[in-house]
Amino acid sequence: MEIIKASKKQYPDVRAFYHSMIDALKTSDYDLGWKKDIYPAPDFLLDSVRNGQLYIVMDAGEIIASMVINHEGNDSYRDFQWPTQAQPDEVTVIHALGVLPSYGRKGIGRQMVLFAIDTARRNKQKAIRLDVLKGNFPAEGLYKSLGFRKLHTLEMFYENTGWVDFELFEYEIKQTDN
Repeated sequence: MEIIKASKKQYPDVRAFYHSMIDALKTSDYDLGWKKDIYPAPDFLLDSVRNGQLYIVMDAGEIIASMVINHEGNDSYRDFQWPTQAQPDEVTVIHALGVLPSYGRKGIGRQMVLFAIDTARRNKQKAIRLDVLKGNFPAEGLYKSLGFRKLHTLEMFYENTGWVDFELFEYEIKQTDN
């Protein structure tokens, strides 16, 4: 499995991947509440591709997994007392990590998170942060299994969900890891 940066010409395929994933998750036990062209929004995806922040996994010419890693957390992140003291540019944030359900339980999500950790380590980051919709137990389990600490339940606003509870997670990158 190879994780690569999405190219600008792949943007339509990235968008189609998220639409397919959203459709497939609607009938699952863990519908994320993502809505086509609301979250992840087309502008967010396109900007992420342009900025080299959107990563994908391909199988037989099809995108089967995707995520964005950057330094931009939800506005509510600023008001939370994170354990790791760091400036925004010293923190990697994982967004929109998704794997097509038909490829679930094959370790793809795990490999993507490990890739994000390795990328953050190489870039001398102090921490990785993210939020998970409360009740998304598969995602919570994945992050916990990789050493992320579940810190707090926080009501936050996103366009696709409105004001709902999210679980905040952080992975501290120790200086000895760099």
